[in-house]
Amino acid sequence: MQKIPRGKAVINEVGLRDGLQSINLILPTDKKLEWIHDAYEAGMREMEVGSFVPPKLMPQLADTAELVAYAKTLPELFVSVLVPNLKGAERAIASGADLMILPISASHEHSLANVRKSPDEMITELARIKEAKEAAGSGILIEAGIGTAFGCTLQGNVENSEVLRLMKAALEVGADRVSMADTVGYADPAMVRDLFGQAVELAGDKCWRAHFHDTRGLALANAYAALEVGITRFDASLAGIGGCPHAPGASGNVASEDLAFMLSSMGYETKVDITKLLTLRQKLANWLKGEQVHGTLWKAGLPKTFHSKRQLADV
Repeated sequence: MQKIPRGKAVINEVGLRDGLQSINLILPTDKKLEWIHDAYEAGMREMEVGSFVPPKLMPQLADTAELVAYAKTLPELFVSVLVPNLKGAERAIASGADLMILPISASHEHSLANVRKSPDEMITELARIKEAKEAAGSGILIEAGIGTAFGCTLQGNVENSEVLRLMKAALEVGADRVSMADTVGYADPAMVRDLFGQAVELAGDKCWRAHFHDTRGLALANAYAALEVGITRFDASLAGIGGCPHAPGASGNVASEDLAFMLSSMGYETKVDITKLLTLRQKLANWLKGEQVHGTLWKAGLPKTFHSKRQLADV
């Protein structure tokens, strides 16, 4: 039976930042450029290619400016970077990236561990970043990424009201977009449906992205719950690599290839060639010998009932 098209969904490949920041191996720049190229050839049109953090703190991401420069040569590729503070934002503005994400943790303890500032101090930092952007005449978008939105391994419980308060404050001081992350994999579909439903009611289409970790095997189920309340843009990492160095137990993003398969199989237009993505996934696994990789589609392969023409119809 033919499935009714459900509309478009976007996968933002974050492995080059969220994935690589959490592993010991420093992937050479030429391999990262190959990753960007091959992901682009597989149909990915949004990528978070790095973070402007001090190289001495995170040498895995020291070549972010070079990666942005290359990525911006690829037509229609939307390029984002993470920035921890104003100095990082100034480098992002200079790089020519399309979007910069400022991480604002809803957990006070995680915020101090991750960026050495309280959540409210990060709101103040966002306001300073907005001023710097305007002073530079830059068109770069600012996204406030509200992390540990469903709980924290350091603090424990995080109230929905605190998540929504920070989201509202971020929008008021100049964020163009907001997103939420289940940084430590505590969320379940009911929690996701509830909190994202409230967030969409608060922020409308400015609440545009979800970031799920598969720590307890619920990332795909949580993505489905977010779809139910209107979220159609998701962060994901090839081979499910990633985590947060300052959040104990925060292992494994949702795998890009698994998420692309679920969305395409459900009838969402992703423009992703899953066969090419699986080829790249194998290449990445070879590059990361000794590092833990995740995901399930690569083991079983695409089912015989899955028709690639559905996912590629509009590429």
